Amino acid sequence: MRTTTGSARNKSKKRLFKRAKGYRGGRGNLTRTVKESLVRSGQYAFRDRRTRKREFRKLWITRLNAAARQHGLRYSEFIYGLKLANIDLDRKTLSEMAIRDQAGFKDVCDQVKQSLETAAK
Repeated sequence: MRTTTGSARNKSKKRLFKRAKGYRGGRGNLTRTVKESLVRSGQYAFRDRRTRKREFRKLWITRLNAAARQHGLRYSEFIYGLKLANIDLDRKTLSEMAIRDQAGFKDVCDQVKQSLETAAK
């Protein structure tokens, strides 16, 4: 006869329920539903670890565009000017600088404008 209440089975179920802590209704109480929910949540977690990177990059670009426009530059001009001026700061750093260190960001924008002017000549 097959045991349904052995220690290995209990340990396995306990592990599942621990991972499903906080789930509502049957998703946190019923073994089969818990397993399904955990599989699905794992898929979402895997997918969204990649999506998070995209979302943050979009946010940094939006912030940089707004900050650059305050200094009379478009985002594309700003990025091109950074390349010309050999400024190797990434978008995350520049975005934080635009928020927290506005004087420093203004200096960067001035350098970008100078490099764009020399490139145009």
